[in-house]
Amino acid sequence: MTFDAIIVGGSFAGLSAALYLARARRSVLVLDTGTPRNRFAAASHGFFAQDGSNPGIMLEAMRGQVAAYPTVQFRELAAVEAARHEDGFRVTLANGEAVAGARLLLAFGISDILPELPGLAERWGQTVIHCPYCHGYEFSGKRLGVLNTSPKSAHQAGLIPEWGPTTFFLNGGTIEPDVAAQLDERGVTIEAEPVDSLVGEGAALSAIRLRNGIEQPIDALFIGPRSRFNSDIAQGLGCEIEDGPLGSVIAVDEMQATSITGVYAAGDITRMGHTVTFACADGVTAALAIHRSLVFGG
Repeated sequence: MTFDAIIVGGSFAGLSAALYLARARRSVLVLDTGTPRNRFAAASHGFFAQDGSNPGIMLEAMRGQVAAYPTVQFRELAAVEAARHEDGFRVTLANGEAVAGARLLLAFGISDILPELPGLAERWGQTVIHCPYCHGYEFSGKRLGVLNTSPKSAHQAGLIPEWGPTTFFLNGGTIEPDVAAQLDERGVTIEAEPVDSLVGEGAALSAIRLRNGIEQPIDALFIGPRSRFNSDIAQGLGCEIEDGPLGSVIAVDEMQATSITGVYAAGDITRMGHTVTFACADGVTAALAIHRSLVFGG
């Protein structure tokens, strides 16, 4: 069987695309390993009708609704390779099986590369967070920190005071005088001492322990980690890849088409701004483009 579309990744972008294609009565295969990026968070915010919901429960409901359409199939297997085959694509799965599709949507997502700092990984998605619009409101008025991890960290530090008093932990790095002056205008405290570890009970965060032994009280720490693709399929297909400040992105046009005809991409792998709303919108856009290409060619 040749599917009209194979979707690599079944999180918010992939499922949104699958729903629209299913409603167009097209055959769809969704490949998903069940490890979405936001699985570490207890709640997702900023998405209407689901604000504060557990992202895992959201995805479970979405998957159930998509699965109700008879033209959709799911396989809980990773796609390890994809190549052009006849008029479409052949995708090789982790078990060695091959499946065929006329169109291919890449929605496999990214993984965050966390700083190797004691106490950080176990708090990721709870009190160590990256998106103030997703999680900042819940820490309103609390003692907030930003960890210097990239050239973009100073920009993040200037934004976070919207939610509470902020300390920018340089972690042994440097800062330009004009940037320091801008942060001072925003009321941001700059701490130059290297960070030793995070302190707190369980996933809670109570302090940052500095290299000099001083503990700086804090309730939440924002970081802007680098990221990596969860799959190298895009590179293998020859899709154009662009370098971003925190990681690579797949280049797409306004309809989520990649540089390779018949291959589309959606979600975090295509943009620097990462929210559930963006991911769902990208998936819908890609689905519309895929359906129209199946109808009219291209």
